[in-house]
Amino acid sequence: MDPLSDVLSLLKPRNSMSAGFDVGGDWRIDFPDQAGTIKCGALVSGHCLLTVEGVPGVVRLGPGDGFLLPRGLPFTLANDLAVPGVKASAVFSVARRGGIVTHQGGGGCFLLSSRFALEGHHAGILLGALPPIVHLKEGALRWAVERMMQELRSPQPGSFLLLQHLAHMILLDGLRQHVAAGAAEGWLSALADRRMGQAMGAIHAEPARRWTLAELAGLAGMSRSVFALRFKAVVGTSPIDYLTRWRMALASDRLTAEPVAQVALSLGYESESAFSTAFKRVMGCSPRHYGRGEGKGLLSPSS
Repeated sequence: MDPLSDVLSLLKPRNSMSAGFDVGGDWRIDFPDQAGTIKCGALVSGHCLLTVEGVPGVVRLGPGDGFLLPRGLPFTLANDLAVPGVKASAVFSVARRGGIVTHQGGGGCFLLSSRFALEGHHAGILLGALPPIVHLKEGALRWAVERMMQELRSPQPGSFLLLQHLAHMILLDGLRQHVAAGAAEGWLSALADRRMGQAMGAIHAEPARRWTLAELAGLAGMSRSVFALRFKAVVGTSPIDYLTRWRMALASDRLTAEPVAQVALSLGYESESAFSTAFKRVMGCSPRHYGRGEGKGLLSPSS
């Protein structure tokens, strides 16, 4: 797989709900803190404003625009920020299993939204590389959004699973657009850099290989010194440190089900002790303690 697919597979984003929102008149909906989740939305028709707590400015959304809110911060959607706010729980309680919610008669604005919980231990690998708001421009998500709207309006057998897949497509497309726009940070930004992307792709393709700086620099078509400086500037850490951290992320995902020695061997370590030393340095506890649920996740490759 490629690095973005690898990270999303490791984090196991689970779509906990997808719903439509049809609202009319002047309105404002206030959403609470949703730590540990990614909120994903797309405007089908009408216009609205988006604000996120602690983030200056207002994002204006028009038909076809979308957004990702990776930090789980409280946010507000409205067509008029001056009107009294209504708590989201009072509006969306009827949509716990999806469907379309109509508020104030509908007809003014139609919005589709999905909420993702990250089940993996290392949510910071992705969330730390994203800003509080990712604004997705008109048209990028059109097909998946239109198909999701059809399923919400006219559920068919298998709709639940289809909505799950469509929501994942919108999330992935949004991340792709963010990378392609050159707005990404950290390891995500390296995916838009052809040379850094080559090296990072090689690390993810063969994490157990004993990569040297010279080999990775060769893949990037650069000298060792220039490559090392460029990788550190783009990703925020050295190539070899990134390799080690990615190995530890993979290891911690397996430790609850596989023996330490087996995990160590699969990631290129000749001995369990060498692996344990590297794991404790990066993760802050021994592999055995982590496997018993006593450790914490890896915050990010650049932390």
